[in-house]
Amino acid sequence: MNSVDLTPLYRSSIGFDRLASLLDSALTSDTTSSGYPPYNIEIINESRYAITLAVAGFSQDELDIQVEKEVLTVRGNQSNKDESKYLYHGIANRTFERKFNLADYVEVTHADLSNGLLTIDLVKEIPEAMKPKSIAINTNKHAIEHKTDGKQKVTDADKAA
Repeated sequence: MNSVDLTPLYRSSIGFDRLASLLDSALTSDTTSSGYPPYNIEIINESRYAITLAVAGFSQDELDIQVEKEVLTVRGNQSNKDESKYLYHGIANRTFERKFNLADYVEVTHADLSNGLLTIDLVKEIPEAMKPKSIAINTNKHAIEHKTDGKQKVTDADKAA
């Protein structure tokens, strides 16, 4: 029996558990499993998140951030070819693409590049119409008497209320 590793689902999803759609993408090609560049996903509070990617060697012009159909895509493309000769070459300066699935109502608010770290701020803003509402329960009793002809008669208790 084949086992399915769901780890990519948990480390690249922010703000929700939409397993059905993520399961399909995990079982097909997964571009986030390459491990480059390394990243962190931080929960700042219940509605704010931050993704930090280690992009040492990339300038602001070589990075591209896009959101399309609830998928955040970060691309790095180094255009200049380094023709230096190395005794040891351990710093990876290669083109990358990293994708993150976003929940409904999660929006990218800001991106900052500092000291080789790209930090992307996200916020989850649920519209007022989608938020739970509290309904007040009225404790006054309204007595409505029904006549035999189908018309309603309001009692003295209703008139006082």
